[in-house]
Amino acid sequence: MRVFDLGRVPWLDSQLLYHAMPRVGVDGLVILAPAEPYVCIGRHQDPAQEIDLEACRQRGLPVFRREVGGGAVYLDGNQVFFQLVLHRDAPAAVGDKEAFYRRLLEPVAAAYGDLGVPARYRPLNDVVTADGRKISGTGVAEIGGFVVLVGNLIEDFDYDTLVRVLRVPDEKFRDKVHRSMRENLTTLRRETGRSFRWEEMTGAMVRRFADVLGPLEPAPLPPEVRSEAARLAPVLTGDDWFARAGRRTSAEREVRISGDTLVTQRVHKAPGGLVRAAVETKESRIVRVSLSGDFFCYPGDGLAGLEDALAGVPLGGLETALAAYFAGGRLAVPGVGIPDWLAALGAG
Repeated sequence: MRVFDLGRVPWLDSQLLYHAMPRVGVDGLVILAPAEPYVCIGRHQDPAQEIDLEACRQRGLPVFRREVGGGAVYLDGNQVFFQLVLHRDAPAAVGDKEAFYRRLLEPVAAAYGDLGVPARYRPLNDVVTADGRKISGTGVAEIGGFVVLVGNLIEDFDYDTLVRVLRVPDEKFRDKVHRSMRENLTTLRRETGRSFRWEEMTGAMVRRFADVLGPLEPAPLPPEVRSEAARLAPVLTGDDWFARAGRRTSAEREVRISGDTLVTQRVHKAPGGLVRAAVETKESRIVRVSLSGDFFCYPGDGLAGLEDALAGVPLGGLETALAAYFAGGRLAVPGVGIPDWLAALGAG
């Protein structure tokens, strides 16, 4: 397998390249860092709910919606990204999601160990220090016939900027988020007290990924990947993709439209991530539902099918309908079970 060590690249390239590779049938391990900072939101998130877009504008921070699930993140050159693109039939990609994460995140934990920070894999998709603090952000998507794993080695992190651009209800809550983030997210520099050369960090990753993937041969990025990235740029930065109309929800709220028609918005924290649900009901039957959150789902566009399947279902029949839908194998959402969906939908 090839490894594409690209160094520092324009911020948009740091996202577009791994979106382009599956579309042109190129696999491999990409290592890079963005030359400029930016904010990135997950595929299933509502940007207006998650991010203070005006604060980003004032700071000159672009905001990008990726095809990978998960939550909003602040990204800059103090983080070295790994982006692994595997054909879905590749030996390293087979198995259930927990097995996949374990197989490919244990090398990341080992790379941290090589750099002087003992770390371990923690299900479902975390890399944490020995005392349990998160030290890498990771995510997975299925694009075409490929599986994409993205993540980072964090040399340093700008906690202050991330906290300022997150949308929060008030400053008191923001302070709590800031304190919690500093307590639960750490970095190489905080753990070791020193800086790291690019070759140190990338060398550790390549060695450890080679233990699982086999020999990794340095190579230039194929020109067709850059051509496809250029084609994707206006699509993945366009208003239609960014806004994703119909996924606007907020914290718990209830509005009675008429005596038998109710619109509710709920938030539920599941092991696999935050689930938001906006549900319109009439005579105790779902009229329509919109689902969003920072979870991962497979296939990436599978939420629409679940939303369609729940339309018309009586609230008392939700558990049966959910069980039947997930039993059909049309959608997998690791760490979010039927009790979590019921809680988000107000039937738990």
